[in-house]
Amino acid sequence: MTVTRSRRSVPDRARRRAIRALAAQLGVAYSVAARLLEQQTRASLPHPSLPHPVDEHRAWMFAAREQRTFHSRVTDTRLAVDLPLGRAAHLVRRFPPMRATGGAGPLYAGDGRETVLSMLYAVLLHESPHRLPPRDELAWAAELGEETAVDFTCSDLDRAARLLLDQERWRLWARVDAALTAASNGTDRHLRDAAVTLGRELRSTSLRGSLDGARQTLDAVLVSTFGGDAPGTRTPTGIVTAVTWSSDGPPTGHEVATSDNVGAL
Repeated sequence: MTVTRSRRSVPDRARRRAIRALAAQLGVAYSVAARLLEQQTRASLPHPSLPHPVDEHRAWMFAAREQRTFHSRVTDTRLAVDLPLGRAAHLVRRFPPMRATGGAGPLYAGDGRETVLSMLYAVLLHESPHRLPPRDELAWAAELGEETAVDFTCSDLDRAARLLLDQERWRLWARVDAALTAASNGTDRHLRDAAVTLGRELRSTSLRGSLDGARQTLDAVLVSTFGGDAPGTRTPTGIVTAVTWSSDGPPTGHEVATSDNVGAL
């Protein structure tokens, strides 16, 4: 006799893994960990008056991050101040792809998103080293274990990286190539090794499909500091897909996807 068993959905399996991991981390019962994650998930959802396409897997990932130990938080923030590669890796982990977008298309997507972000930071380290916060300030912010403190410290750098994506793409790639060439021939071993790694990616991988995801990632981290609606936020007119910025201050506008088109808010 053959018994057919249906596999649980991916979000359900991810939820159970997140609960088990949290229970082990906190030393509490599975049921207690489940309630904690449920509370975090509900708190992260928008107002019920605005129906929202919920990506359950992403919601559980956010909830699990909120339950990290202080040691784990410090490990993450130390990575977040390591430029150019570390901050890019941190942001990609922090803002995972959004699968349920209510017809707005992929958000925070692209296999090369981390590489694109790393290249943007490499350009700024080459062209505008004055934008890099002092090392002692970065180290102090990292040891707090608070992402918001690191975001505030790196906000000028993050904004400059975001604005690089507003220029014509061929100009961007030329600047990336120049920055990586300079770093690979430089004396800073850390930057030289990063440039060699990124140079291989630039010449062997198509990164075009990851540019929007990188833009949305930087939009999200800047919104956490300066306010506004991050990509994926449901508004009365549609779902935010991008944020527009000036050289300083809060957002100057939002691009919103409706059921028919994309418009400015």
